[in-house]
Amino acid sequence: MPKLLATMIAGLFATAAFAQTPPVVDAKDQAKAEKKVEKAEVKEMKEVAKADDKAAKAATKAEEKKEKAKSKQAKAHADANEKVAKADAEDKMKAEAKAEKKIAKADEKAAKTIAKADEKAGKAAVEASGDKAVAHAKAQEKKAEAAADLKKAESK
Repeated sequence: MPKLLATMIAGLFATAAFAQTPPVVDAKDQAKAEKKVEKAEVKEMKEVAKADDKAAKAATKAEEKKEKAKSKQAKAHADANEKVAKADAEDKMKAEAKAEKKIAKADEKAAKTIAKADEKAGKAAVEASGDKAVAHAKAQEKKAEAAADLKKAESK
């Protein structure tokens, strides 16, 4: 009985050891799978870099527009204040009213421009994020295909 038990235990260990031994994979198939994965990763990195670049350009362009709008706004304020300062004492009230109107118009225009620039930059960032997600999904798909091809090769 102890010999039978010892034989069964030895058989159990042998089966477990055999089950853990990975199947032999052809080096050619392994290289092909690695190449496919590497190609997918490179493509993903390129697409992510392209999306980041696109978002950065949009943000830079938005900042330039905002600075230009602020500059125009400051110039309009200075012009309006200068006209008030140059106005005669009799026309001072009229000049101040015109200046306030000009300043308000400049402020509104600057605010609109800044809002539109921020909106455009935000859209570009969201679009870039979507492009990155798509690139990552495609890369994962290629990696899964490579793993499946490798398993298929193992089963031969």
